Amino acid sequence: MSGRERANQKIRGVNRMFLSFECSKRGPTSYCYLLGIILCVVATPVLPCSRVVYRGPDGAVVVGRTMDWAQSLEVNLWAFPAGLERDGNAGARSLKWTSKYGSVAATCYDTLVADGMNEKGLVVNVLYLSSSIYPKFDGTRPTLSIGAWAQYVLDTFATVDEAVTVLKDEPFQLGALIMPGGHAGTAHVSISDATGNSAIFEYIDGKLVVHHGKQYSVMTNDPPYDQQLALNGYWQEVGGNIMLPGTERPADRFVRASYYLGEALQTPDERKQIATVFSIVRNVSVPIGAEHAGQPNVAATLWRIVADQKRGVYYFELTDTPNVFWVDLSRLDLSVGQPMRMLPVEGAPEMAGEVSGRFRKQSDFEFMAGSDPGDVQK
Repeated sequence: MSGRERANQKIRGVNRMFLSFECSKRGPTSYCYLLGIILCVVATPVLPCSRVVYRGPDGAVVVGRTMDWAQSLEVNLWAFPAGLERDGNAGARSLKWTSKYGSVAATCYDTLVADGMNEKGLVVNVLYLSSSIYPKFDGTRPTLSIGAWAQYVLDTFATVDEAVTVLKDEPFQLGALIMPGGHAGTAHVSISDATGNSAIFEYIDGKLVVHHGKQYSVMTNDPPYDQQLALNGYWQEVGGNIMLPGTERPADRFVRASYYLGEALQTPDERKQIATVFSIVRNVSVPIGAEHAGQPNVAATLWRIVADQKRGVYYFELTDTPNVFWVDLSRLDLSVGQPMRMLPVEGAPEMAGEVSGRFRKQSDFEFMAGSDPGDVQK
């Protein structure tokens, strides 16, 4: 038995001990249900990425997230103006739209939008969710590549309420992705706006599930979100000042992020707000060098993003450089008729400070192609 297998065996034993005690003390209804969830989570591969929304004094809203993967995602930042004609790149019925708002987005392979903020302060975060199951194309609705999902939201909506009103009725179907390396690009999406409102969209067993409200301020990966909330409720009763789960598993990161968000400094100081959110997402990051054979998504944190939604500033940190740089969206001309621009990040010279002047004009951007989930999900 390997060291990791022995460690996982011990974790399972600890979880059984804690939950068995709670079952005997409180009865079978809720805590025995949690026992099943925890044992399921322990046996599930770890799927990193984490996101938190901080709300501070004077209406401050700051969202932070990590991106974890075993291989380079070739991240770059793009500045997209309003007025762009878009194509969802998911077959013959691909959704067509025109961007209403300008935005800055973090892309993978210059084809998949993983994160971004638009000029109205709406932020979208895409996180891996292996348990996602998308419905197969029904031939009646437009289709949209998952690689374009986040950008469609950034292009189209100013607030979470607007987005939920439209997206809950599923006006399009999502086209499944196969990532470089052959792994399925399944995901769920969180959005937040400059008021601190939040929503999470995920497809479970082919059905859209939406969690909408300011209380949904933390998200990681598997298990599905309702089970993460149940697990967090258990650990809230234990108390973070007594013990917090410390593994890299999504459910453990969810608990730590929730606890530290609740402990976060409440200050009107902009710099301290940004530093506070960075401190939380660094706490739930996975160290450089972490590897899990056969699981490229169970790996070290590659980069972190913190977005100041009230002031319109987008902060970025590569984990293998010592610097933070940022983009002040007010310094970019994102009006109709302006060109797309790109800022090389991975492999580029180290950057620090405000970098809006370093974006360079680009003539084209094509979303990663999406396919009928009925053909991809076997």
